[in-house]
Amino acid sequence: MKTLLAFGLLFFLGFKHPFYLSVTDLKYNEKEKALQGSVKIFVNDLEGALKKQEGKTVDLVNPKDTVRTKKLLEDYLKKHLAFKINGKAFTYNMLGFEQEQEAIWIYIEAKCPLPKKLEIENSILYDFLSGQSNIVHLEVKGERKSLKVDNPEKLVVFDL
Repeated sequence: MKTLLAFGLLFFLGFKHPFYLSVTDLKYNEKEKALQGSVKIFVNDLEGALKKQEGKTVDLVNPKDTVRTKKLLEDYLKKHLAFKINGKAFTYNMLGFEQEQEAIWIYIEAKCPLPKKLEIENSILYDFLSGQSNIVHLEVKGERKSLKVDNPEKLVVFDL
């Protein structure tokens, strides 16, 4: 009985410690000559980071002004996610966003040549959560690679 109780206690304590994670999923579209993808971030974490940045509460689940919300998200993302493709810095456009359950999906696109080397600086939520980790998935010509960085590391490099 004591073993079962100890196991149950360990089981529940194990779930008491949350994890902080974002996922960036990118794919090179040869036809469009563009790196396209999405960034998935937990809503409550992103709202907290935006509140810290803006000094006031930001509601991503029921935004009153979607144009303003899109601008806030775009500004935050461009401050914390940057690309260098084949040694040259590239900007990307934020195409839009949507909320799904507990996450926000932000859609992005960068017009660029076929990447041979992709360097990504990813510090999403580092200014808000010291335990943040960011995963980046990349697919080019059917080859899929993934890398992860943990706060304070922010640079991922894909050699293709």
